[in-house]
Amino acid sequence: MKMKVMFLILFTAILAFSCSRKIDGEEIAAYQFQRSSSSDNSVVYRKAAPSLEMSDQHEMIAEEESTGDSMSADLSNAERKLVKRAEVKIRVDNLEAADASVADILKRYNAYAASTNIMENANYYSLRVPSPMYDIFLGEMNGIGRLINRSESTEDVTLRYYDLEGRLETKRELLRTFQAYLRRANNIEEILEVETRISELQYEIDGTGKQLRDLANRIDYSTIELTILGPAAASPNRNLTFGERIKQMFSNFGAFLSGMGVFILGFIIYCIPVLLLALFLFWLLFGRVGLLKKLWRVVMGKKQET
Repeated sequence: MKMKVMFLILFTAILAFSCSRKIDGEEIAAYQFQRSSSSDNSVVYRKAAPSLEMSDQHEMIAEEESTGDSMSADLSNAERKLVKRAEVKIRVDNLEAADASVADILKRYNAYAASTNIMENANYYSLRVPSPMYDIFLGEMNGIGRLINRSESTEDVTLRYYDLEGRLETKRELLRTFQAYLRRANNIEEILEVETRISELQYEIDGTGKQLRDLANRIDYSTIELTILGPAAASPNRNLTFGERIKQMFSNFGAFLSGMGVFILGFIIYCIPVLLLALFLFWLLFGRVGLLKKLWRVVMGKKQET
């Protein structure tokens, strides 16, 4: 009787051990199927046995689509994620004072200049402003100088933001699952396959995380492209007063006289010596001295003698 009981216990233990190994193998095979059938746009990862029929796979895809629709419906009550951008152009009388004003406003609202380009008659700034201070900051720009142009745009990235966030959390959860399987792997082949999938998941997590961080930065900090023009850059495009026109006329006349002076001076320096040299050569060759005329007579006289 005791032998029968011991034999029954031993048989039960062997059966339980073999079933445990079979289950572990099926779980890993299920994730292999998930890896080949899932896309990056899937929000939820599911276990599926490799022996699923096509009808079962279509049923899973339909379930995922319905889950995505419910997620879109839930976003209607979520916080809107907006990316704001503006381009502002103003005109000032003093560029140095305007630059100091911009620096003071940036410090006051905890903003910063991503890039700055200082030129002779204009300054260009790419400003990053905390989004809650965006409207107030734009109002401060009007106090720097006279507004020439302002354009604004707002992009709603709510769906993209929560999609990236959901995909990132799903990949992290799947990574934790595979890390748990790694500790329970039974042979080298399973270990290598799980480690490969873990490496791929980590790469996908890093890429999705970078996209989410970049998008979050654009949401948290709005961009303002600011152009400040000085008076010299603005003068050709504005109407001149009567006094300015008189001043401009005398300035143009002075420029004309200056040009004439340069022409006369150049004529005296270059043209008169050349003219005097030409007159001297004419006098020497054809004039009273007439060297060429004398030479011609000598040649003609020799011809007549012969």
